[in-house]
Amino acid sequence: MLTVLLGLSGALVYGFADFLGGLASRRVRAVTVAAVAAAVGIAPLLLGLVLVGGRFTWTGTLWGAVAGVSGGVGVLLLYRALAIGPMSVLSPLTAVFAAVVPVLVAVVRGTALSGLAIGALVVAVVAVVLVAAVRDTSGARVTAVGLATAAVAGCGFGGIVLAYDQTPTDSGVAPLIVSRVLQAVLLGTAAVVSGLVRRPGGAADSATRADVAGSAVPPGPTVRLSVRWPVRLVVAVVACGVLDALANVFIQAGLHASDNPATLPVVSVLNALYPIGTVVLAGIVLRERLTAVQWSGIVLAFAASVGLALA
Repeated sequence: MLTVLLGLSGALVYGFADFLGGLASRRVRAVTVAAVAAAVGIAPLLLGLVLVGGRFTWTGTLWGAVAGVSGGVGVLLLYRALAIGPMSVLSPLTAVFAAVVPVLVAVVRGTALSGLAIGALVVAVVAVVLVAAVRDTSGARVTAVGLATAAVAGCGFGGIVLAYDQTPTDSGVAPLIVSRVLQAVLLGTAAVVSGLVRRPGGAADSATRADVAGSAVPPGPTVRLSVRWPVRLVVAVVACGVLDALANVFIQAGLHASDNPATLPVVSVLNALYPIGTVVLAGIVLRERLTAVQWSGIVLAFAASVGLALA
């Protein structure tokens, strides 16, 4: 039960962070928002290290670095995928790979799942697809490159869960700090490079993980700002970074909350339900209406969570 609660909490907080990131990306390039949010997220993790402790070990540092690289590559490939293909196809595909890859790894390792758990996981994956469903009016065509890029991006997000699962149980937030620092460096470098090669007056990159969520946060017109950001934009990016870091804490805690070998597939699939947090917050803040398909996905996600808690 605790594993399910932590996994769902992490997914919801991830979704909230992506909503704020989506709003901020209406004003500045998404890669810049992601880089700044990643850097901001280091602060609450350092505070957590002081308050609850943590232990830096070679193993924890290694897997923290793997999580940072995996997450950073996943974000960058996601931007690329959504720039060359239809969001309505590539967004759910990315979310499904993020959910399924850790499950497959667990099965290969010999993890035995009960019939109820298998059924609940299948229902949860279906829920991910339904909640992530979003209309795409861009007219972009599905290509093999787009599909492959989205799939690898999903593997990158799934790799975060796999890496955190390998961290020592007594390491606390130490691996998360390593992951966040490395991800901030990767995304920061990408933001600087993309800023240098971007054509003056060209369209800014508006893809965010909120797009993967099938979010009701459309990119909207993106404008170039001066060095000084408006206060509301700063607040949104800071809150995005803090919530994203907190979501990672929930996910790692969920992975180490039980010795049950089925914990990894359960947390990975629940983590992929982050679109729920995004669309729900969009409904509350922006008064966006969820589609019937997304509502059905939320209902299935709740049913799957109950099934996993009972399995």
